[in-house]
Amino acid sequence: MKDQGFIQVYTGNGKGKITAAIGLALRAYGAGKSIFIGQFIKGKHYSELESIKKHLKKIVIRQYGLDCFIVNEPEEKDFLAAQQGLAEMKKIIESGEFDLVILDELNIALYYKLVDINKVLEILRKKPVHVEIVITGRYADERIIEIADLVTEMKEIKHYFNEGIQSRTGIEM
Repeated sequence: MKDQGFIQVYTGNGKGKITAAIGLALRAYGAGKSIFIGQFIKGKHYSELESIKKHLKKIVIRQYGLDCFIVNEPEEKDFLAAQQGLAEMKKIIESGEFDLVILDELNIALYYKLVDINKVLEILRKKPVHVEIVITGRYADERIIEIADLVTEMKEIKHYFNEGIQSRTGIEM
């Protein structure tokens, strides 16, 4: 079981899903593991990109989003970007080259039907035994929860966004 890779899901309306996943990536990096982070939906600059580029050069990170459409409806280009991202993630997972693969905001991509749930489930079922997968994002599909080995729900109790505080560089973005 020591070399067994599991499927983890970090979901819920609370803050901290990608933060937890990047914390796990940092731990894995310290243990000499190889890490790939694919960010669905996200196409904007986030501070974690800078940290990884500057200090954790062996972690590969790619964005499969064009912007953040969450305040609007997704456009055709959003569907294409997510589907191309999933196709690339499939190859990356199947290759077994990376010990830890994070699919950031995949749950949101599924929620908006940017990618096909059946394709995702097939990828997860066929993952190499040693590959650990982390899926983040609100609204985790019940089929994703069912296939996962670990599911953590981040629950919002109180949030300063509700008081009009915008995203802050280095904290939320």
